[in-house]
Amino acid sequence: MRNLLLANTALAMIATSAMADVNVGNPMAMTGPIPDLVAPIAAAVDLAAKHINAQGGMFAGGEAYNIIRADSACDPTAAVDAVTKLINVSNVAAILGPVCSGATIAQAESVSIPAGVVTLSVSASSPAITDMEDGTDLVFRAAASDAYQGVALAELAIAKGMTELAISYANDDYNAALASAFSAAYTAAGGKITANEAHEPNKASYRSEVATLGATSDNLALFAYYGSGGITIMRNALETGAFTSFIGADGMLSSEVIEQLGAENLTNVTFTTSASDDSTAAFGAWKPLADAAEVPASDPFVANGYDATFMLALAIEKAGAADRGVIAAALRDIATAPGEVILPGEWEKAKAILAAGGEINYEGAAGNQDFDANGDVAGRFSKSVVVDGKWSAELID
Repeated sequence: MRNLLLANTALAMIATSAMADVNVGNPMAMTGPIPDLVAPIAAAVDLAAKHINAQGGMFAGGEAYNIIRADSACDPTAAVDAVTKLINVSNVAAILGPVCSGATIAQAESVSIPAGVVTLSVSASSPAITDMEDGTDLVFRAAASDAYQGVALAELAIAKGMTELAISYANDDYNAALASAFSAAYTAAGGKITANEAHEPNKASYRSEVATLGATSDNLALFAYYGSGGITIMRNALETGAFTSFIGADGMLSSEVIEQLGAENLTNVTFTTSASDDSTAAFGAWKPLADAAEVPASDPFVANGYDATFMLALAIEKAGAADRGVIAAALRDIATAPGEVILPGEWEKAKAILAAGGEINYEGAAGNQDFDANGDVAGRFSKSVVVDGKWSAELID
């Protein structure tokens, strides 16, 4: 009997420990139109969790910080299904992701907001996210809104001498919203839009669309995901000589574009993306951590993925429990001054300060992570061109 009681006690302790682990849901677009962009972001998420667990884990008992991954496929329906399972079956404390704006909006409106669960996206950037919450304070993001990227890209187009251009944008939440922000900023800066047309993703050919747009301008502003139409549009344009110059944004910034179209054909192509300032102390702390794990520190949204993962853990640690109802307030607290500055990788330091009742201020590898009233952060952007067969980035001032 005594042995049976001991065995039952041991099993109970194991079960209690397992229940005390902190699980966060991570719906990433591992398939769909941008898997090459997402793979290093996912690696950065895993790296942050690894650092946290290696430096004492969560709370006084050192509970594990677990990333429960699901595939949102950069698709609204898939995201709703994935997050429904993460929240209702896996019982995660918060949602880390999704990557794409349409997926983020759909799951938040249908699932996470009604369930009272915080979403912290690593890269969703549509301006529509800013006002979608209606005061719930449950949607945050670690990357800047495309309301800002649209302005940066418009200013870049004017600086490059593109006084007129045609626009083609994919008919989805991310690309349509970015195209709209760009259009407004570009015309305000004196640019002329000769044509502005939506295109449906995943068509086998866009020759007719390219011909129509190409008849109005030599310059094309392309807003698309590389894997669901962007490469095909550029191929059709290059084949027909419809355009001499291209500009666009992060949805096209993939090595696959170079591999499929050839570096020699991309000499007049410039794409922008959210970027980190490599002169900051936070990026200086992040870079060797990423290099040691063979994670590309400066790739689009990779640092944002690490920051978001680390911040969610800090918020839950500060709250003292994986309680869905208190994570939002704690998330704002750990990311904002005053408080002792915490850099990427400094989990043990942060945990000790919080345990002693102190305040912390996480400074992200991707930049300052102070959330405004809408859960948005400010950001910087870079411009990328092809140099020696690969993308080369430079910060936009």
